[in-house]
Amino acid sequence: MMRVPSDDENDAVQIQHGNNPDDPFIITINCPDKTGLGCDLCRFILDFGLCILKGVLLPINCSYLKDRLRAICPPCLASFYLVHKPKTSSPLYLLKFCCLDRKGLLHDVTKVLCELELTIQRLKVTTTPDSKVLDLFFITDNLELLHTRKRQDETCKRLNAVLGDSCIICELQLAGSEYEYNHGHGISLSPMLAKELFQCELSDNQVRSQALSSDMKKLKKSNVTVDNSLSPVHTLLQIRCVDHKGLLYDIMRTLKDMNLKISYGRFSPNAKGCRDLDIFIQQKDGKKILDHEKQSALCSRLKLEMLHPLRVIIADRGPDTELLVANPVELSGKGRPRVFYDVTLALKTLGICVFSAEVGRHSASEREWEVYRFLLDENCEFQLTGVVARNQIVNRVRRTLMGW
Repeated sequence: MMRVPSDDENDAVQIQHGNNPDDPFIITINCPDKTGLGCDLCRFILDFGLCILKGVLLPINCSYLKDRLRAICPPCLASFYLVHKPKTSSPLYLLKFCCLDRKGLLHDVTKVLCELELTIQRLKVTTTPDSKVLDLFFITDNLELLHTRKRQDETCKRLNAVLGDSCIICELQLAGSEYEYNHGHGISLSPMLAKELFQCELSDNQVRSQALSSDMKKLKKSNVTVDNSLSPVHTLLQIRCVDHKGLLYDIMRTLKDMNLKISYGRFSPNAKGCRDLDIFIQQKDGKKILDHEKQSALCSRLKLEMLHPLRVIIADRGPDTELLVANPVELSGKGRPRVFYDVTLALKTLGICVFSAEVGRHSASEREWEVYRFLLDENCEFQLTGVVARNQIVNRVRRTLMGW
């Protein structure tokens, strides 16, 4: 067992290895509570490319539901006691490089950044007529060491190893006016494209690229119920749904954005592709959710977020073909982790080069979205104008994002 100390002796993180090499790790966190803490933890775990197999959220000082949950949960389930400590915003750096283009280059660079725990905040990828790429990555350092020469040298060394002899420029510096320009310009979409990308419901008989595949149809079977009879002060939220990568994050994010506090919870292991969750929640004022309209709105919102937490479509952009991926932004302003990583991985697997790419924000359906635009290179094995090929690309990207 490894113990990670904190500034407060009462806060601790313990990582326990399984008995066998294939057994999962058990993480126990002991700390103060706050609204949205479950979302922050799940986002952190997702950002590391990890998934929660099973778990329990329990308060230390409440015996009522602790005993009840212990009765229905195996002893091996991890208990998460979460911590929140205010953190100042990390400095923003500009990574700029120019080199010859090749298949999979964008994902290889993204993979290095993820391994170095560098988070992409914004980016601008362009391809020149002579088949060179000029890429701007605006990044932050999760380790907060990028101001040191050692960390900068390590980053450039790892990137040069990926870029190879074709590398012309590889520079790393604090971001300046370049970021203000890119950050200040949101993603502009035509009304028709925005309608298809951000629509709330998906129809079985749609012809568009976001039409429901067999995988997506399974998601429509999600069941969400509200029960106020089991606890005098909490509302029990019971969810049964198809499992996907980031499922717990999507649920926790929704509850956080609706300003609901999670007091206790149990997450069952994946059983035949499905998950069962029991979550005891309260409103901001510490009371149950008794209003039927609020209950209905909560269930509808959760079902929508579980149906398609990420939107993926292919569209024409003049004579070219464009892949668009969108995910909702938390009210705190944070986007979903590892989206760019997964999309570039899917395109690399398909052997498709990216001619240009950008990430920005767009407001639609009374919320903010993070939108990824990829202009696909026509010089690949796919006939990008064909319906079959386009559906294959959308399905591969979506399945990669969903962890299927």
